[in-house]
Amino acid sequence: MTTTTVSSSLSSLSLSQRLMAGLLALFLGTTLLVGTGFAGDYRLHNGAHDTRHAMGFPCH
Repeated sequence: MTTTTVSSSLSSLSLSQRLMAGLLALFLGTTLLVGTGFAGDYRLHNGAHDTRHAMGFPCH
């Protein structure tokens, strides 16, 4: 049995790569939060609403 270990370090990424990853994560998170918060389907909206309350995030 052969095991291959792949290790990467944050320091091996350039500053521009780290910024791009951070901006992408911020955009994705904002899209998920706002997209589900204003969803027309009440089940999706209520699920997001309950999740925000569970995390202590003020939503109203």
